Amino acid sequence: MGAIIKKEIKTYFLSPIGYIFIGLFLAMCSVFFYLDVFYYQSVQFENMFYSLATILTFIIPILTMRIFSEERKTGTEQLLYTSPISITKIVLGKFFSAVIVMIIAEICTLVYFIILTFFGTPHIQTAIITLLGFTLLSMSYIAFGVFASSITENQIIAGVVTISFFIISWFLPNFNSQFSTISLINMFNKFPAGLIAIEEIAIYTTFSVLCILLTIIVLQRKKSIK
Repeated sequence: MGAIIKKEIKTYFLSPIGYIFIGLFLAMCSVFFYLDVFYYQSVQFENMFYSLATILTFIIPILTMRIFSEERKTGTEQLLYTSPISITKIVLGKFFSAVIVMIIAEICTLVYFIILTFFGTPHIQTAIITLLGFTLLSMSYIAFGVFASSITENQIIAGVVTISFFIISWFLPNFNSQFSTISLINMFNKFPAGLIAIEEIAIYTTFSVLCILLTIIVLQRKKSIK
């Protein structure tokens, strides 16, 4: 699995994908940071993550939409099926490589925390809890994006499916409260408030595992057909 992670991370940073993703993410960070500090007069690091959670919906597909659909389109998918590495390790390797890129982007946001110390005293514990929640939300989004990429050979379709699912999940709780457990973005709101939400952590983890398992099942069935 380590070889897969290393290969995928190289792919992200030997192509524009990784740089575009991190660049867009930090650009939006800068916008929300400016608004929080200079417009709303806030020195709380966690505030900008409320808006960044929304932005994830539209930029996570940059990382995930090519993961398997590109393999199928270029014909290298057959190499995955004949590889001595198991499908499970391949899926996990690709998943964790995308998560690592996301974490690198998050680490870069600590620059904003340092800047805030010149304006006031940001709360360190709340900042850590916020980053934890944001990482879990990102992992859930990435897991679904990986699954979406496994069911189509078209990157654009994979991206549209991913974005559409997340947007729909925003609004479903407005129609029925029973859908609140799939509104990933709404569950994130407790973390910037400094609350370690055990239920939300469990749901994020379960959702990520479910999406990964579904991806493995899809690829195993395709391998058996081949």
